[in-house]
Amino acid sequence: MVSLCSYCPLPSTKALQISPSFLFLRNPRFLPFTFSSILRRSSISSSAAKHREPIRTSYAGVQLEETVDEITQGKLRLDSWISSRIQGISRARVQSSIKSGLVTVNGRVVDKVSHSLRAGDKVNCVISDLQPLKAEPEDITLDIVFEDDHVLVVNKPPHMVVHPAPGNANGTLVNGVLHHCSLPTAALSEKEVLSDTEDVSGDEEGFYRGTSAGEASVRPGIVHRLDKGTSGLLVVAKFKQHTIQRVYISLTCGVPSANAGRVDVPIGRDSNNRIRMVAVPGLSHHGRARHAASRYKVIEVLAGGGSALVQWRLETGRTHQIRAHAKYIGIPLLGDEVYGGTKNMALSLLRPRTPPKYNAELSQLVSRLERPYLHALVLGFKHPHSGEKMQFSCPPPPDFREILSHLRQIGIEKPISKE
Repeated sequence: MVSLCSYCPLPSTKALQISPSFLFLRNPRFLPFTFSSILRRSSISSSAAKHREPIRTSYAGVQLEETVDEITQGKLRLDSWISSRIQGISRARVQSSIKSGLVTVNGRVVDKVSHSLRAGDKVNCVISDLQPLKAEPEDITLDIVFEDDHVLVVNKPPHMVVHPAPGNANGTLVNGVLHHCSLPTAALSEKEVLSDTEDVSGDEEGFYRGTSAGEASVRPGIVHRLDKGTSGLLVVAKFKQHTIQRVYISLTCGVPSANAGRVDVPIGRDSNNRIRMVAVPGLSHHGRARHAASRYKVIEVLAGGGSALVQWRLETGRTHQIRAHAKYIGIPLLGDEVYGGTKNMALSLLRPRTPPKYNAELSQLVSRLERPYLHALVLGFKHPHSGEKMQFSCPPPPDFREILSHLRQIGIEKPISKE
């Protein structure tokens, strides 16, 4: 596969202090390309209460016996309700227990995770033992940007899951990497198994570990993870590795009040929805929330202020960090149904600012939103063997470029710098 991505050594400060329109990365450094040049180059080619227990590290054998209270709105799924009653447990773990026949409703075994509960239903659940999850090598086409004996840089398409997880054991990036590196089946520990909603971009060890001299000498690992819906650059280290630079671009619902800024707000798990994180000031002193900091900069104001092209630079790497921080400052990512960037939200912001001649096109555009429009544009790291500072850039995929193009047609302006 011919890749549109590029590699360039980290440039000197002097050489790059040319124009403020260049992509800001690490103060006062700039990359030797602009957003427009990347996009132009790419266009050439085509709320229930919790079960009051401390957060556990192991859930095997935990038993729940409760009666469902009055249901205030809509349908209530069995897996969702159980997850809300046992603090800290993943929905995937609950689903595994349900499928194993360990859950009864009114005395009858129910093995359908989406079973609808009614007020007064008596639920009995025993959490099953965690079964080891194995990643099998699969012949999956990967868009490899760079590879040597030590690292592998991949341009991940949207909708590809990075790590195998319960209910999603095949077709992941890890499966493809195992095959590409000619490695045997890899076992993932409970700590390493994440749902496809995770976006842990921190410096973490990889998923494959040899423990003796007789085991594989090549041990690739996902240094940082990207959401299932997020596209862009991801590094796989054949030995332990740390990223030093990660820059993303996104399309947002609305425009932030300040054209550039730093969001320094801790992020923790939303107590009402396990698959969602929440940014709350002061939360780092409570529970399992962790320090999180992101810098953002508005590159283009789109559709009269109904949307924006925003650059993000991460100082930390937390689950859903950009998505949670974007919601916190009032600009959820376009297409991000989990964090408020819904189709209705997009329409409510775009329609009043769109000339009537674009109304039909706008409705079609919003109807096609199917993921959070977030792309890992730039990736930098120090090579584990040579020590060279390496840097890669990769344009966003066609769906991102198409949405951006339509929004630009409605209206585009550069943000006004405030002195």
